[in-house]
Amino acid sequence: MNDVTQILDRARQGDSLAASELLPVVYQELRRIAAHKMAGEPPGHTLQPTALVHEAWLRLVDKDGPAQFQNRAHFFGAAAEAMRRILIDRARRKQAQKHGAGRERLDVDDVEIPAPAEDEELLAVNDALDRFTAVDARKAELVKLRYFVGMTIQEAAPVLGVSEPTAKRWWAYARAWLFNEIKKS
Repeated sequence: MNDVTQILDRARQGDSLAASELLPVVYQELRRIAAHKMAGEPPGHTLQPTALVHEAWLRLVDKDGPAQFQNRAHFFGAAAEAMRRILIDRARRKQAQKHGAGRERLDVDDVEIPAPAEDEELLAVNDALDRFTAVDARKAELVKLRYFVGMTIQEAAPVLGVSEPTAKRWWAYARAWLFNEIKKS
């Protein structure tokens, strides 16, 4: 049992010091994940990896300490989900601003329409991923870890408790499913 799992066990048992011990143990890994994800963001983005980690941490931990996580994999899965939701919320806010946010509407025939933006792609993937979760939640978790957190197959497989070949098959299936689903939209 690793340090993270031991600290999470202590937190579940009511140890008030466990939360203060957890952040230093997981911070560098969360920071690495966030930095990897933020490296794929378009130039000029304002969200920094440290801010992403801090906001995700605030979503994972309340005033009484960390939520009830079973183990390291459960914790990092929740962290991946928190980071995904933060990025999706940010993309939706930017998208709302792009779509007028109360400004006067123009006739579409009078305006040149640009190619889809990065945020539009992120929202399309998120919507398709929500539908995919209903079809196969485990494979959807792999997509979240790969696409939103930036983990490799080698990093994501142990988090999900599967072998690398299984994770590779899941990834191929998920990509094909999501591609077809996004193409339908």
